[in-house]
Amino acid sequence: MKLKLDLEELTTEFFEDARLLGIVAPLKDYQFCWHLNNKLRFRFRNNNDIEIQLSKKKRTYFFCVYQYDEPNSSLSHYLYKNHFDGEYLLPEFRHLDFLWLMKGDAVSDEMLNGLVNSIKTMNNVQLVTELTNEKIKNKGNLVF
Repeated sequence: MKLKLDLEELTTEFFEDARLLGIVAPLKDYQFCWHLNNKLRFRFRNNNDIEIQLSKKKRTYFFCVYQYDEPNSSLSHYLYKNHFDGEYLLPEFRHLDFLWLMKGDAVSDEMLNGLVNSIKTMNNVQLVTELTNEKIKNKGNLVF
């Protein structure tokens, strides 16, 4: 008997309590994190353990994931670089440079709107938008 991993169920569970932002900011990932950490008092750090690897066209592509866990909360923030060497983590959103996933605890609309407005005030940020589950075709690519 072969056991098969139900990726659909895994993806659904992964995104159950999540909110996702798409960001256009033409910066290197480490520069963008530096700005977030300085301006918004986050402490994003590159987490190599959850780096996303995609294999396409006989090549492997690596997408950095930065992580920040809020103190005294179960809420975690994950910042993904959306492109690497001509490939995209979410090809349906080629125009986005970064994806910001919040999960582990409920994120209210007020909190999300406050965060969006704060990110928009940063230099080099051109767009911040919430991505709803229905709009994301390849959300399995974000699961680590």
